[in-house]
Parts: sequence; C-alpha cells; structure tokens
Amino acid sequence: MELLPLWLCLGFHFLTVGWRYCSGMATAASQRGCKLVDGVADCQGQNLASVPSNLPPHLQTLILDANPLKTLGNHSLQLYPVLESLSLHSCHLEHIGWDTFLGQARLHSLALPDNYLSESYRETAAALHSLQALRRLDLSGNSLTEDMAALMLQNLSSLESVSLARNTIMRLDDSAFKGLGHLKELDLQRNYIFEIEGGAFEGLTKLRHLNLAYNNLPCIVDFSLTELQSLNVSYNALEWFLASVEEAAFELETLDLSHNQLLFFPLLPQSSKLHTLLLRDNNMGFYRDLYNASSPQEMVAQFLLVDGNVTNITTINLWEEFASSDLADLRFLDMSQNQFQYLPDGFLKKMPSLSHLNLNQNCLMTLHIREHEPPGALMELDLSQNQLSELHLTPGLTGCLRSLRSFNLSSNQLLHVPTGLFADANNITTVDMSHNQISLCPQPAGLDHVGPTSCVDFRNMASLRSLSLKGCALGALQDCSFQGTALTHLDLSGNWGILNGSIAPLQNIAPTLQVLSLRNVGLSSSFTELDFSGFRNLRDLDLSGNSLTHFPRFRGSLALQTLDLRRNSLRALPQRAVTAQLLTSLRTIYLSQNPYDCCAVEGWEALQHPHTITDLATITCNLSSKVIRLTDLPRGMPQDCKWERVDMSLLYLVLILPSCLTLLVACTVIFLTFKKPLLQVIKSRCHWPSIY
Repeated sequence: MELLPLWLCLGFHFLTVGWRYCSGMATAASQRGCKLVDGVADCQGQNLASVPSNLPPHLQTLILDANPLKTLGNHSLQLYPVLESLSLHSCHLEHIGWDTFLGQARLHSLALPDNYLSESYRETAAALHSLQALRRLDLSGNSLTEDMAALMLQNLSSLESVSLARNTIMRLDDSAFKGLGHLKELDLQRNYIFEIEGGAFEGLTKLRHLNLAYNNLPCIVDFSLTELQSLNVSYNALEWFLASVEEAAFELETLDLSHNQLLFFPLLPQSSKLHTLLLRDNNMGFYRDLYNASSPQEMVAQFLLVDGNVTNITTINLWEEFASSDLADLRFLDMSQNQFQYLPDGFLKKMPSLSHLNLNQNCLMTLHIREHEPPGALMELDLSQNQLSELHLTPGLTGCLRSLRSFNLSSNQLLHVPTGLFADANNITTVDMSHNQISLCPQPAGLDHVGPTSCVDFRNMASLRSLSLKGCALGALQDCSFQGTALTHLDLSGNWGILNGSIAPLQNIAPTLQVLSLRNVGLSSSFTELDFSGFRNLRDLDLSGNSLTHFPRFRGSLALQTLDLRRNSLRALPQRAVTAQLLTSLRTIYLSQNPYDCCAVEGWEALQHPHTITDLATITCNLSSKVIRLTDLPRGMPQDCKWERVDMSLLYLVLILPSCLTLLVACTVIFLTFKKPLLQVIKSRCHWPSIY
C-alpha cells in the first residue's frame, strides 16, 4: 500500500508522455500534407473538409485551394489572428459564416474564385463587411449578379483591387462601386455587361486599371475617366468609341479596343499620355476619298447624349477623326485586320514617337513614304497581307527608315520597291518579302530592262540578319546577290530553279548562315551530291520537297541540329553519310515520304538514337514490290535482299549455259542429217571440180 502512490504517479506520468507522443504524431501527420515555409502554409489539394487547427498560430499566409471545404464555419480562423493572406480557390464554398473573419484585423488579401458564393451571398456579404483592412478581393467565377456583387462590396472602403471576372453581371449602375474611393484595379472581364450607366465609376478617383474585355458593350460614348491609365474593352460589340470633348488632361496610357466592330477610328482624348493603342480585328477604314462633300460642314456626325434630364449634342468629323486626338506619345499601334484602303496625309506625322506599327491584313493598295511618314523612331513595320502594288518614295528623301529593324511586306502584289528604299536602313535586321513577284539585283546578263530597274537590292546591307523570299518566283540566283551581308536566316522556299543545280550562289554567306530553307526549289536527281561542308554554323537545314537522290554531304566541324529531307527521291541511306560528327550534332531529322529501297538503307539504324528521326514511324521502303514500314524490317538482312545481292554474272552464266548447249547439239544433228545433199548443192552452183 505504501508503494501505491508511487505506482500511480509513475503510471500517470507514462500515460501523459504517451498521450503527448500520440498527439505529436497526429500533429505531424496533419502538417505533413501542408508545406510550411516562413509563415506560409500551402495546403492546397489535401482533401481537407475544414480549416486545419494545428498549424503555427503566427501564420501569415494560408493557401487552401482545391479542398472540398464547402462551408467556412464561424470562428474557423480564430487560431490564426495575424493572418494577412487567405486563398480559397475552387473549394466548393457555398456558405461563409457571418463571424468567420471576426478578429482578422490584419487580413488584406482574400481570394475566393471559382466557388458557389451566390448560394448564400447575403451571409457572405455580412462576413466580408468585418474585414476593414482588406485591400485585395477576388470574387471571380461565383455566378454573382450585379446586385449580389454590390452588396458584397458595400462598406469595404479599404479595397484597392477587386476582381469580378467570370460572373453573370449584366449592367452597372451608379451604386455598383459606391464608397470604393481607394480602388485602383477593377476586373470585370467575361461577364454579360451590355450597359454602363453614367456615374457608375463616379467617385473612383484612384482607379488606374479597368478590364471590361469579353462583354457585350455596344459603344462607349463620352468617356471621361481622366485618371485611368489602362482600359481593356477588347472582345465586345463596340461600334463607337468617343472620348469626352472636354479639354481635360487624360492619364490614359494603354487602350485595347481590339476584336470589336468599330467602323471609324476612335475619337481619342485631346490631351493624353497614350503610348499603346490596339485596334486589331475591327471594321475600320478612312472614308474621305469616298465622300463627295461640297463643304466641310457636310462631313460631320452629331450624337445626341441623354443623361436624365440633361441632353448633350456632340459633333465629330467622321472622315478625319484622328485629327484632334493627341497621339504624340504613341509608341505601339496595331491596326491589323481592318478595312483600311489608305492612310490619310499627315496621319503618321502625328505620331513622332511611334516605334511599332502593324497594318497587316488590310486593303492597302499604295503607300507613300514621305518626310516624317513613317516617323524616324519607327523600329517595326508590318504591311503583310494587303494589296500593295506600289511603294512611293519621295525623291531625295534620306534617313526615312534609319531606325527600322523589322520590315514585313509579305503576301502583297509588289513587283519592285523604290530604288534606295534600304539605302539608309543601317539598323534593319529582318526583312520579309515572301509571296511577291519581285526579282533580285543583280539580274542575269542579257535581260532587256525597260525603264527604271525593277529589282530589289539587298547587297551591302551589313545589318541584315534574316531574309525571307519564299514563293517570289525568283529567277536563277546570281553569285553576288547577297554580297556584303551577314545573313543568319535565309528562306528561299518555293522558288523553282533558283539555285540552278548548285549552291555556289550561297557561298558568300555560308560562314554566317544558321537557318537555311531550300524547300521546293527544284533540286533534282540530275544534280550532283550537295556539299554543305562550308556552312560551319548551319543549325537548321530544310531540303524537303525536292527530288534529291543523294544524301547531302557534311564534312568538318558541324553545328547542324535539324535536317529535313522529306518528299525527295532518296532510295538509299548510305552508311558513309551517317558520320560520327553528324550524330554528335544532329538532334532532329525528317526522312519520310521517300521511295527507299529496303535493301539499301544501311545507315538508318545509326540514326535511331532518341530525338533523331522524328518521323520514324511513317518511313516506308520497297521490298519485292511491297511497301513496308522501316521499323518492321527484320534485324538481319531480309531473304529477298540476300537473293538480290548474289553475283548476277554467275547467275546469268548458269541460266544461259544449258540453252547454249542445247542449241549446239541441235545444230550438230541438223548438220549431220543434211550433210551430203547440202554439199552436192554447193558443188553444182559453184562448179567446184570433183576429185572423184
């Protein structure tokens, strides 16, 4: 009995230690799925049904994305009083208790995207109203209407960034964002907004970025958000964009109106800092040349703007709508995929800072290059896929393209370019003139030139690195066509006969070429083996679509990584072509669509190591009038190949000898049978004397 208290104490001690050990094991197990780093707990995708209760109490960031929580109960976050950021992305949340965020005085970022908060939005709104320090709130993808969203944002005056993307908002009134005086970013993309009432953004004096992309807005008239820096209204149904005619200074820097139905160039603010204007994929054009007006007053349109009891009339000039816009700071202009047939005089002169101009896929037929048009700062000009037949260069004009680095004139109807167009283009690195009916200087001797020269001269363009002349119907290339250049990328595809059986015209640029495309240029079986040994830096070579019967030759140090020999007339892969140096550098080779002889592909096994023959599964060869896949060939030599490799002279001898012996025996028999009569006939006709 005296030892009983001692045994009880020891037992209690061991039970306590055991309980603590088990408890520690449980904590470790629960934390094992969450990654804890510097106050951040990443518990996403752990199949949690509730907020973990055994994480460090001084947690600052908690990520619970992709967990089936469904409900965020009252006081579920009270164990983490210093929490600053909480993410609950795709947690199937339908209900958030009204006092869930009580005590979260430091929470400034809350992400609740892709849940079901519309189910109990009133209680969710009550819970959000307790977050007086919240600065960033993401409610995207919750099927919220405009009324639900307005209720949830009510009294959250500290908000600086709000995302309501991918909801079911259809219109915005003057109460939608009331009281959000500190809001800087607002994302409303991918809703169904078709109407924005006047005053909807009134009071948002600090709003800088507004995203309205992928909605159903038909027009924006009297745009007056002077403090806004970025506006995205792409993928709507806009037919008009009219800024306020007031002379207020706008802070607008980026305006995206692409993928709409604009008919006219937008009426932009008279004073702004606009540097990026995106107008891609609209129906815009300039129409002054199509409008017969006897006076300028007849070329205007008036808009009647009704706002409550106030009626305003706005008058604009539809034919020179760019004239009053402030484009002095514009650097990037994308007008591609529209209906522009011409550019008005002075249009580009209003953009002295323009560095990138995209006009591809329009209806331009002529382009006049004048002083300051295009501006001297222009670095990239894309005029591809138009109907350009002429480029006009003002005589004596110099330095018009001095800053140009990339010039795309592909897919037009050009026959030539003005002489001296590239004379001062000392910084140009990329030129694309593919799919134009041009010719290169110097032209072959003996051609009669009528009028001014019509060839394009690329000689001595020291800065030129990439040149595409694909599908230009070029004649035979002269040896000095690229003299004085250091081309690294050259595409001559689709010019049948341009090399005339030799790659000698490319020897001048062979040391610098890295990418060369000679697809479908008429290299035929009558030509000798092509030797690319002088192309020491060549990485990519495309010889597809020709009629080559010989594998190209590569000697010396090689940098070749990609080789395309598809759609040729190769019947064999000679073993000598697959050198150790070629295998060391080569990464990708295409060999399909050639009429290989299965008995003559000796080198293909060496090319089978990983990442070499990309189209190995589609390569076929002919074996005894059968077409089989190269991968189906047996390891050893097929029996048919062994038969074909027998010495044919011996075979012919064996076949011919019995026939010869038979013929000899027959002749002997005939001779002996008709010997006597034959001799008598000969004697009687020749009167030979007889010895008898």
